Amino acid sequence: MYLKDIIRGENKMKKLTTLVLALVMVFSLAACGNKNSGTTSKEDTNKTEKPKTVTIKSFNANNEETDLEVPYDAQRIAVMDMAALDILDSLGLGDRVVGSSSTSLDYLQEYVTNDEIVDLGTIKEADMEAVMSCEPDVIFIGGRLAQSYDALSEIAPVVYLSTDTEIGLVKSVEKNAKTIASMFGVEDDVKDLMDGYDARIEKLKAFAEGKSAIIGMCTSGGFNVLGNDGRCALIGNEVGFENIGVDANVDTSTHGNEASFEFVVEKNPDYIFVLDRDAAIGTDGAQLAKDIMENELIMGTDAYKDGKIVYLEHPAVWYTAEGGVNALGFMLEDLENALLK
Repeated sequence: MYLKDIIRGENKMKKLTTLVLALVMVFSLAACGNKNSGTTSKEDTNKTEKPKTVTIKSFNANNEETDLEVPYDAQRIAVMDMAALDILDSLGLGDRVVGSSSTSLDYLQEYVTNDEIVDLGTIKEADMEAVMSCEPDVIFIGGRLAQSYDALSEIAPVVYLSTDTEIGLVKSVEKNAKTIASMFGVEDDVKDLMDGYDARIEKLKAFAEGKSAIIGMCTSGGFNVLGNDGRCALIGNEVGFENIGVDANVDTSTHGNEASFEFVVEKNPDYIFVLDRDAAIGTDGAQLAKDIMENELIMGTDAYKDGKIVYLEHPAVWYTAEGGVNALGFMLEDLENALLK
């Protein structure tokens, strides 16, 4: 054998060895790739898997904010708070409502007239048998049913949300909407729902600057003044009227404090805002707020003479649904119609 043939043979062997090594590396990399691909796929599956529960902030029977574990993306909802029902409706979750308290609110009537939705009583008194019969995954209540919290919790987790005058109504609505949205994975929808409210508040705030007001509620033939710590606090807090009806340290959070008409005359505010409670709850035979207020004494005030007594057009919204997304829109509309047009 010639030397050149030997060399040629050695070269062929080297090439063959190189080819074999290259093929081994290719198959090894492919195997690793398949292994890694399988792992990534499993990880992606885990990432997209929905949680069974979520933990939110909610009040308990003692009105203490605490952590509450609730089912994620609940399919059967019982609602005994109109602000919560308002938010659920706004988020497009109304088809999950299997039981609701009765309400006179026009924009939520579909939950009253629908025969497939169980009547759960009122926002003050729950029909416990009815609540049990609709087999809810989660229950929403407001402060009027706080005394029933423990009993209702035996049926399903109870979500009890409230507004906070310390942060204001608008921020409270946004906070509660985000809480409810987080239970169903629709948090991104809240921004659109709240869009425009801050700008509307700013216009009203500019109008209210430097103006005084008495804010009150007509009930059972009398007039109760309201502070900035409860109902209608939007007017004094965010909108910014100087509320001269009560001292800042006086608690008026429930139904306000009874006031004489002489008191209103003495204070002589620029504006008087009136919430008609009896109209809000549909009290039969009740005297209208306008008939109560427009007496000889009140007719002597500057507010009356200047046409600045404002009767809130949606009393049921202010009284029973304060804290709802749509409710906030109606409330601002009442103020805009009276003050900016």
